[in-house]
Amino acid sequence: MHKLITDTYLTIENPSKGLFKDKGSKFLSFAYPVSSEQEIKEHLDAVKKEYFDARHHCYAYRLGADLKTFRTFDDGEPSSTAGKPILGQISSHNLTNILIIVVRYFGGTLLGVGGLIQAYKNASADAIANATVVEREVMDEISITFDYPLQNQVNRILKDHGVKVLKSEFGFNCKLEISCRLSSTPSLLQKLKELLHVEIILNDKLQNQNI
Repeated sequence: MHKLITDTYLTIENPSKGLFKDKGSKFLSFAYPVSSEQEIKEHLDAVKKEYFDARHHCYAYRLGADLKTFRTFDDGEPSSTAGKPILGQISSHNLTNILIIVVRYFGGTLLGVGGLIQAYKNASADAIANATVVEREVMDEISITFDYPLQNQVNRILKDHGVKVLKSEFGFNCKLEISCRLSSTPSLLQKLKELLHVEIILNDKLQNQNI
């Protein structure tokens, strides 16, 4: 059972770009929807390769509906003047599953700590402003195995809970792989557990086996 059910989050729908200029320095910003650290690495590698001649490639990201996984990187800028203000914009817009990279081309004039913070903040804000923010649902992945005679009862329970069937195998023993909204999972599991001869695996963990 989930003690605290938070089953929606805000992220961006597609990649977007932004720009901020100050005293000759140019800050190019790139925002990406991401769901894993591997995706983040791929985007970072691509941006660094394309903008190899830039002095700094700073970034921040946040992952997960619980908002607990995040990282910032200043890439040679004074501590907390780049990554932290980028993350600040992610937080102020309540976004997650997002990576923002800001590439700086130095213009010859030092901006100072305050100037840098504002520059990275404004560049990140511009990328977010140019993005489409969407609400996503947090889903549980569940595998159900049951005897064929239970098919109608199982289908009725699934329909009542609005689940999405990802994969199905029908025979004497039936198997369904489904996606269920997090807040509906406790009720769904309870209903399924009331049936005999049903095996339930939630996120790779066996929940119930009445065989």
